[in-house]
Amino acid sequence: MYYKQYGDTDMSVSAIGFGCMRYDDEDVKAGRLEKCAEVALYAHEKGINYFDTAPFYCYDKSEIITGMALSQLPRDSYYVSSKANLGTLNGEATRDAFRRRLELTLSRLKVDYLDFYHIWCIKDMESFDKHCELLYGFYEEAKAEGLIRNIVFSSHMQGQELEQAVATDRFKGMLIGYNALNYRFRQSGIAAAHAKGMGVVVMNPLGGGLIPQNPEKFKYLAEGTDLTVPQAALRFVASHKEITITLAGCTHKEHVDDACRAVENLKEKPASEIYAEYANTGEAINDLCTGCGYCNHCPMEIPIPKYMDAYNMKLLGNSIQDRLDNHWSISKDMAAACVRCGKCEGLCTQHLPIMDRLKEIAAL
Repeated sequence: MYYKQYGDTDMSVSAIGFGCMRYDDEDVKAGRLEKCAEVALYAHEKGINYFDTAPFYCYDKSEIITGMALSQLPRDSYYVSSKANLGTLNGEATRDAFRRRLELTLSRLKVDYLDFYHIWCIKDMESFDKHCELLYGFYEEAKAEGLIRNIVFSSHMQGQELEQAVATDRFKGMLIGYNALNYRFRQSGIAAAHAKGMGVVVMNPLGGGLIPQNPEKFKYLAEGTDLTVPQAALRFVASHKEITITLAGCTHKEHVDDACRAVENLKEKPASEIYAEYANTGEAINDLCTGCGYCNHCPMEIPIPKYMDAYNMKLLGNSIQDRLDNHWSISKDMAAACVRCGKCEGLCTQHLPIMDRLKEIAAL
């Protein structure tokens, strides 16, 4: 395993982190949590020492599964992160609500402290400022008590807004979405964080599955290597000097092996050099849905993530209809049930025009 220093700390972290959002869906539903925990333990055996989880992941079982695994290991052999925001506190911005959420996370993970605790899912500077105003003080109190080692934030903002967040000098690191699709739009943010001595952790390095699902379009990433396209996409992200950890969501042990293979003999380069190398190569579409699923709360029960996945096909030069028919087996007609209440767009971490896309799909 290749290791990097986390920002200006003395922590040596694996270049690949274990994303705890992808435990096997069927095993989680069936209560086979020990089987899921085996994958996390295998990742640790392979040298991965950073584990990223959160409330609500995997039907709210991710923290429990991760705790089952990590509790079998020496505490100084891994780093674990989790998250909280106003949503996890049911909008109750009080010390008691924050403490209840933190204590629940600690008990589930079977640890006395978190190495990293994120202010979670910040979508714009307005949200950033609001969360800092209402919650940051509680994070500082918990850190003073030794319950949190590092205060960090998780964001879906683009480069310029990330620069503004970094400039507040409040955080030791950040977690952002970054991959071969959107790197042009977020590169300035990681450069600013690195210059400040912050750690940078990356989620969605495979574009929410879009890159491995479209290997022909992204084969340029693997040219001149013996890597598969998904491995090359992970390596693309991990090779940035400014990026500390690339999270890989692993469902099976084979996924762990693939991720570890991606950083063998890794050579780091500044983001500016990588930009120059790939500037005129491949796709660069920041409007692709990454499939996070946060929008999946439609009052009309429209399966929005499935329709947004189908719309990705248009952006990639393929057929929306084929995706609906052959992959999802759903009709375009359900999209017409949209009442334009706006709830989905309010939840979308990428600010996508979901309602307009649904209208377009319905009119196919």
